[in-house]
Amino acid sequence: MRTSRLEDLLREAAPQVLGAVVRRYGDFDTCEDAVQEALLAAAQQWPAEGVPENPKSWLITVAARRRIELLRSETARRRREDAVVHEPPPAAATNVDDSLPLLFLCCHPALTPSSQVALTLRAVGGLSTAEIARALLVPEATVGQRISRAKQKIRDSGARFTMPPEAERAERLNAVLKVLYLIFNEGYTASSGLSLHRIELSAEAIRLARELRARLSEDGEVAGLLALMLLTDARRPARTRPDGGLVPLAAQDRGRWDAAAIAEGTALITDTLASAPIGPYQLQAAIAAVHGEAADAAGTDWPQILQLYGFLRALAPGPMVTLNRIVAVAMVDGPSAALVELDQAAREPALAGHYRVAAVRAHLLEMVGDPGAAREQYRLAARQTLSAPEQRYLESRALALRP
Repeated sequence: MRTSRLEDLLREAAPQVLGAVVRRYGDFDTCEDAVQEALLAAAQQWPAEGVPENPKSWLITVAARRRIELLRSETARRRREDAVVHEPPPAAATNVDDSLPLLFLCCHPALTPSSQVALTLRAVGGLSTAEIARALLVPEATVGQRISRAKQKIRDSGARFTMPPEAERAERLNAVLKVLYLIFNEGYTASSGLSLHRIELSAEAIRLARELRARLSEDGEVAGLLALMLLTDARRPARTRPDGGLVPLAAQDRGRWDAAAIAEGTALITDTLASAPIGPYQLQAAIAAVHGEAADAAGTDWPQILQLYGFLRALAPGPMVTLNRIVAVAMVDGPSAALVELDQAAREPALAGHYRVAAVRAHLLEMVGDPGAAREQYRLAARQTLSAPEQRYLESRALALRP
């Protein structure tokens, strides 16, 4: 079996195996370690011995045995081991899908957002600690510590492997959506490092959003998030030059956009807006759809985008919503009006010192015909960002405005 096919198989099986073992035994932390070792054993044995007839059953059996070995090595848990050592492995029930309760468990409110992201990528996404570390550009030891602390907090909180009660489900779902969007955004526009994209992260977020959509097909915000990811990721092929340099939206070759993803995302958000209560992810997806429908930058329906940002600001205000709306104001009411709003927004603590404030101000100053001031703001933004591609782009904009 090709390595890529084996990796796909193991990644797909990981949450199902973990769900089955946790559902049977309950102790998430030990079960998760056991499943990771079962996956490692499969990766080492299957290429030489062949994939077993029922890979999921094989993994569950090995994980269950490994769990007993892990418990046996801990003296403090010897009494629990004596009670379970003769228990048969959990059945590989093919009609039970544990991905959704597992995703909710990984996004438990007792965890920090960074721990939720790491644990979700590990337990639900099936990524190894090393893969997560490479994707997030943090040391492998840091990821390991985050995952270890997350499992400890889940155990200490007494959380159980079940869907949360109805009264908590909406709040927990919001956390799940936020985590998936954090993963996607870190993959689509990396916050630091030499590369603008970390494709494995954005692809994993889209895959998990599809899984969530399949299980919660009536939820408008789940559909909205998936549509937003598809419509945004569709522009990825045109966002960089061959040398890795950033290409802004207005200058992108729209012929390189993924037409199939745009069509899927547009259809999804159109249907959702007509049938579900409107939420923030749906509004963001609608904005992305307006951009996706324009044949070129000049054909963008900016008045509609400005109106949608007005709805979004009222429903879910935030610093990036504020900045993006100001760009829309510039396109509808002119850059001078936008600069006034930007000066007010820059006083907000969440935007103080953020490189995007300087980048937007530079763009607006360039629009009003003040290249000297725009050049200084581009340079300021370049100093403030940690992303090498964005830094190069901002520096190139400053150089292009030389007197």
